[in-house]
Order: sequence, then C-alpha cells, then structure tokens
Amino acid sequence: MGSDRSAADAFALLSDETRVEILRAVARAQAELDEVNAGPTELAFSEVYDRVDVDNTSKLSYHLGELAGTFLRKGESGYSLTHAGERVVRFVLSGNYERPPEFEPVETDGRCPFCGERSLRARLHHQFFLVECTACERPVSNYTVTPAQVRSLEGEELVRSVERKQAMDYAQVRRGVCPQCAGPLSTEVRDIDESPFPEADSLLAVDRCRECLRGYTALLTYGVAYHPASVAFHRERGVDIATRGLWTFNDHLYEGRWTAERVATDPAEYEVVLRHGDDALRCRLDESATVQRTERVRRR
Repeated sequence: MGSDRSAADAFALLSDETRVEILRAVARAQAELDEVNAGPTELAFSEVYDRVDVDNTSKLSYHLGELAGTFLRKGESGYSLTHAGERVVRFVLSGNYERPPEFEPVETDGRCPFCGERSLRARLHHQFFLVECTACERPVSNYTVTPAQVRSLEGEELVRSVERKQAMDYAQVRRGVCPQCAGPLSTEVRDIDESPFPEADSLLAVDRCRECLRGYTALLTYGVAYHPASVAFHRERGVDIATRGLWTFNDHLYEGRWTAERVATDPAEYEVVLRHGDDALRCRLDESATVQRTERVRRR
C-alpha cells in the first residue's frame, strides 16, 4: 500500500493534522531514543497513542493505516519513518514551509564583477539570499536561504551559514550529485558572450538534475575551487576555500589570478589555473567539467 500512489494522493494524506502530528511524534521519539544511531526508531501503537491527541484507538489505527507505506513503515515492533516521511517531517519540524522572516541588509566580503567595487551587501529578495553591489546596484549572487536559517541567525553569522551551505552544495554538484534529491546531474559547459571576466573565465558549467530538474550554474573556475586538490592547495597557504561563498571568488578573476580556457575539442577539454602568490594549481577538465588531473606548478 502506498507505493502506487500518485503525488497528489500522497500529499493529500497530509491534509489531516492528526497525521502530521503522528509524523512529528515518531520523529521526536527517534530524537529521544536513537542515541547511538542504531537505525530508525520504531514506535509501538500504544506509544503513538500516548503522544498524539486522538479521540480513540480506532481513529489512530485508521490514520496509521493511511500513512503506512508512504510516510511510515510498519515493522514488527511498531512504526518508523520512510524516506518520504523523513523528508516531510524534517521540513515540518523546521518550519521551512513558512516565508523566511525579513532581515536587515548586511555588508559582506567580496568584489563586484561589473564595476570592481568592494561594496557588497546581502538582503532577502523574493525569499532568496541576494548579494548585490551598492555602487552599481547590480546583483552579484543569488542563493537559496531557508526560514530556519534566517530565524536562528543574523548578520555575519547568517552570511557565513549561507556561504558554508553554498560551498557544500556546489562541491557536491561538481561530483555529479544533486544536493536537493541526490539524483544524477547532466552537465554542459557553455561559452558566455557577456562574461564580466572575459579574459579570465568566459566558461559556464550548467548542471541540471535528471530527477528533480533542479539547476545549478557557475563559472568553470568556481566549481574547481571546491575540488579536494584546490582545497588542500589553498589550505596550505592559509585560505579556507571550502567554506567560502561563490561571490567571494570574484576578486581572483577580476585580478586575473584564476583563469579558465578551452584547450581541446572533440572531445572538449578545459584547463583551469588557480594562482596564489608564486604558486599555481593547474587542473585539466573533461567535457562534463569533471577534473581529470591536477598539477602544482611554481612561477619562475
């Protein structure tokens, strides 16, 4: 039961508050009892009844039967969350279905790729975390932000949280995995006609999930920045690339220290060079923007 439900039927199951409360109860029980992470916690019928405000056992049995197979798994000892149940209940508990609260614009590090000014600020725009230049008023970066992030953090802490999330997400993208659903990505490298960094990098890696259709787009150099070889290269020189947001990389391209170019066709190959002082990391990429080999070089 449940495996053949349509998406509309599955979401219709959650229109009853009692069923949503059942999922909350199972998740809270798992948080309380799953101390050693031994697997999903099964909540017995009687335990669910004690935790949920329901008139009688017959009604509870009905609601559990409706949820079983789609959002709950019925085992020998009770009920536990399915994958869909896990995703839905975490979404509910975090309140991420709500509108993110407004926050005061906050200044952030980085450089505008269009005018070169270092006057960036972040604000909420259409429920996205928008980084814009206050000098030329052009958008520099736009990324998702959750209501849970905005509720619990503010100012510089919020900026750092978005940076870390963007860095983790894009590192996963460059490994071919969708951060949203873990589905496989298809990748295309495109030439940009009007890149703000025409000589440094005019190549764009465009990724799209084959399952959930989520898209991810960034300059070719920026994806390579999160590669393990780059993370190690920069860490040895006192720079923590792995937790920085994409908009903080603009300085490197603006000053020509990071570059990307196509070096072969049929099949396409690309070279990205990340320079730091007299040292550089040279990376060779294939047509799917995947790093195939790296080499450290020292400028003479």
